[in-house]
This record gives sequence, structure tokens and C-alpha cells, in this order.
Amino acid sequence: MYNVVGVRFKKAGKIYYFDPLSYPLEKDEYVIVETARGVEYGKVVIPVKTVDENDVVLPLRTVVRPATVEDREQVEENRQEAARAFELATAKIVDHELEMKLVDVEYTFDRNKVVFYFTAEGRVDFRDLVKDLASVFRTRIELRQIGVRDEAKMLGGIGPCGRMLCCSTFLGDFEPVSIKMAKDQNLSLNPSKISGLCGRLMCCLKYENDEYEAAKEMMPDLGDRIETPDGPGKVVGMNILEHVLQIELTEQQRVLDYTLEEIIQNNNKVVQLAEQ
Repeated sequence: MYNVVGVRFKKAGKIYYFDPLSYPLEKDEYVIVETARGVEYGKVVIPVKTVDENDVVLPLRTVVRPATVEDREQVEENRQEAARAFELATAKIVDHELEMKLVDVEYTFDRNKVVFYFTAEGRVDFRDLVKDLASVFRTRIELRQIGVRDEAKMLGGIGPCGRMLCCSTFLGDFEPVSIKMAKDQNLSLNPSKISGLCGRLMCCLKYENDEYEAAKEMMPDLGDRIETPDGPGKVVGMNILEHVLQIELTEQQRVLDYTLEEIIQNNNKVVQLAEQ
């Protein structure tokens, strides 16, 4: 078992575990930690707790110390420098005539490295650009190509629902989303209706998917012929979450709504009569 503290470096970013040592760290406190990228400034989002060895990646890195007022001032200076670096790098990209779009620039806390995030349709030969940037910033340069979902997460925006994008407000990781999820929820398969600002399927399709899958296992399929309290019929529609079926009655030539419970009870009676 290990004592850990959960630290996040960006809003809605992934949570990483660190060894808190003897520091009594509380939620929303800021800390300085040692990461694979170097010294970083992060926010405690999970206070000290004990986890199993299988839940952490070993060796576990440690918290260097709680952040100070000077550290926060340093972070603000880094942000200002990153904004200037963004403008300069954008101009350099134009000068080198590269087919890439700069999305964000980020300094590590100790300014040991500056990371440029960009999107592009394919591979980009940015070797000359890196040399040019290194001569200006005189520090380690990293150009990292990201996808359109990561771009939306960084830039933020308002989704079709009218709320701020989930990925930029609270989603730490992207989960796989498939067109099958939209089909299971009886949603329109029009791409403009089920796609987010990034152009990919909306992350929220995943939220209710488990509930729909569980409910669908209890429901008959469209086209199935079943017995109703008013006679035999065919399933022509359904409200999965409310467990309501639309049945077209064979003899009466009309469509009625039945709850799943009514259908189950009636079909159980039919089975019992058949067995007798």
C-alpha cells in the first residue's frame, strides 16, 4: 500500500499520483513536484490517501514541497512568456511556410523546456523551425503534434448543448466513442447532430451508454412479434429509458404503448399456457 496525493497540472487535465512524503497536503493546495518533464507546478485535487500497488505507476515520484507565493508569481511570469513565445512562433511558422497550426505554448515551471503544441494534416518537417526557435529562446524546444480533440480541450468553447465543452471543463481523459452508441440511443445519425466542435463524435454519447445497454438487454428488438394484453402484435418503436414499447396490433391494425412489465407478464402467461 502507498500513500499518494493526486495532482493535476491543467484544468480538466489528467490526474497523476505522487508520494506526499510527510507533507499534510489538502485539496486545492498547490505543490511543486518532480516529473518526467522536469520540475512542475500543480494543484492537489485528491488529498492524501492510501492506494494499492496496482493503482500506481512505480517508481512513485515525490512532492518536492508545497508551493509558495514566489512560485505562483513564477507561474504567472511563465504564462506571460508563453504568450510572447506563441506570437513569435506563429510568425516563424509563416516564414518557414509550414502547413501547421500552432495551438498553445507552455513553459515548464523551471523554464528548462518550452513546449509548442500544434495540429497538422500529416507529418511536418519542422527541423529548421526548431533550430530557429532554439536560437531565440536558448532553451530546450519541443514541438508536439496533437489531435483535434486535444485542440478542443486546450482552446475550449461552447458545445451544441449550450454548455462549455466537457473536455475543457471536467473530463480528464478521452474515452472511446462509437457510432453504435448513437444507434443504441435512437439518435439521429446525421454527423452535424452528433459531432462536437472538434468534428469527432461527442463525448457525452458515452455518459448514458451503459444505462441504454442494460435496458436494451431486457427489451425485445424492433420487428419482434410478441403477445400483448390486447392480442398479438409487432414491436415498431420503443422508449428504452422509460421501458415503453410501441406495439402494432396484428388484428386491430393500430399502435398502442405498453410498459415492458405488461409485456413480460403477458408473455409469461402465454408460455405457461403453452406448457400446459
